[in-house]
Amino acid sequence: MNAAPILTVSCLEEAATLSLQQIAELIGSLRNREKTEALLRQEITALKQQLDWFKRQLFGQKSERRIEVGANGQMSLGELLTQPTLPEPNGRVIAAPIRKPATRRNDDEAVPFFDETRVPVEVIELPAPATDGLSREDYEVISHKESYRLAQRPGSYVVIKYRRPVVKLKKTAELVCASAPAGVINGSRADVSFVAGLLVDKLAYHLPLYRQHQRLTDAGITVSRPWLTQIAQQGIGLLEPIYDAQFDSIRASRVKAMDETPIKAGQGVPGKLKAAYFWPVYGELDEICFPFFESREAKHVETALGLSAIEGSVLLSDGYRAYACYVARTGILHAQCWAHTRRGFFEAQTVEPEPAAQALNFIGQLYEIEEQIRQKKLAGVQKRDERQTLAKPITERFFAWIDERFEAQGLLPSNPLTKALAYARERRGGLEVYLSDPEVPIDTNPLERALRAIPMGRRNWLFCWTELGARHVGILQSLIVTCRLHQIDPYDYLVDVLQRVGQHPANRVHELTPRMWKKNFAANPLRSPIHRLGK
Repeated sequence: MNAAPILTVSCLEEAATLSLQQIAELIGSLRNREKTEALLRQEITALKQQLDWFKRQLFGQKSERRIEVGANGQMSLGELLTQPTLPEPNGRVIAAPIRKPATRRNDDEAVPFFDETRVPVEVIELPAPATDGLSREDYEVISHKESYRLAQRPGSYVVIKYRRPVVKLKKTAELVCASAPAGVINGSRADVSFVAGLLVDKLAYHLPLYRQHQRLTDAGITVSRPWLTQIAQQGIGLLEPIYDAQFDSIRASRVKAMDETPIKAGQGVPGKLKAAYFWPVYGELDEICFPFFESREAKHVETALGLSAIEGSVLLSDGYRAYACYVARTGILHAQCWAHTRRGFFEAQTVEPEPAAQALNFIGQLYEIEEQIRQKKLAGVQKRDERQTLAKPITERFFAWIDERFEAQGLLPSNPLTKALAYARERRGGLEVYLSDPEVPIDTNPLERALRAIPMGRRNWLFCWTELGARHVGILQSLIVTCRLHQIDPYDYLVDVLQRVGQHPANRVHELTPRMWKKNFAANPLRSPIHRLGK
């Protein structure tokens, strides 16, 4: 782009001869040129931001840890092969946990690395070479040494054959035969262990049904893929009342966290699937549910949570307007997530590194205080007092700094730093809620970690053919993820409740939710017949 002309003395003398109209046209032209240049600079800045973002996606860290990389945003092979030396940051930081190498014992191969009550063990007796050619009277076995090796069979499927005698009663000449054991799915040849394994493989380990069908075929088992789909649907249908009971428990929580994550489900226009959403809700008792809705409209928050709430209810979320609308309608307290606030400043580092680093330092101090609270195991009034004493002054300085940044310079609205500043400024009230309520987390990270099951699964099974299929995914993931949150084996849980739910009183179905099941039945769960055969 050519530079604007510089007026010299001769130019000024020449300009003096211009008419007023010509002068006005010249001024207008200069102003238009200035506007064009400003727009071009803005466009160049935006393109640089996009380029930096793509570089981070391709070559950078996927987390928001502040790690320095090369000038081009890439790491060299030499850097990958050596431990990078990071510059010493200013101020106090939390050291990342360093895993200490395990101390190897001389007899380490003799130490079991598995749960001996659950993993079958096949014993192979090895001879002692020193006893070759000796009679039994020439030596004495005083003990044994044991070593373990992890092995694998081509398949883990087992077929249970029930042999039932047909008896002829001599007195009446009547033929009598016992009925086959009833399964959890009427008329199906699937044992409860297979139903549970099918569901766990699909949603806990993200193995699509077509892959499971391939594995069954390779193991010598001939079944159809529609049959697997039918088994999965019927199994999830049995679990739906438990899901509903867990959702009721979450709705009754005083503090709830909510988010949304996309999913392709159902046929839209020809050749395309509909864009739909799960709206995960996390309760204060470490329970989560994934209700499915066809869109990201604000009305779905109301449908999921209802309009009635207990006194003192708090909804923790990001800055999406749907949650603000719900809060305005119900009158509950709205807490905002500090992690989402931090994310804006993290993205602004490429354009405004110094002020973005200042903001990240403020927020980092708040997280350092939360780490100290966790280490001290503070709760209730003590936790609140610690936040009021240490964290509140930092938040006040942070928002005062934001006000100063707005007054000091006029940044373009499209500037990432401007967006991050405005985001935090507009949500100050929600960001400060956690300071006075010890039960409110500083962010939605527990919910974010729990909902990872959906995007991880989506990378494998990509989409759901129908809305019903997506709803079934939400039901089962709600129970499986909650099992993980409470350190419950999802397979053991499903094997038990699939057998128990049909006989359990309907008014006590809440006892079968993972949290309550752990208290009531985990010590002595119902097992599949295959469990007894393996002993």
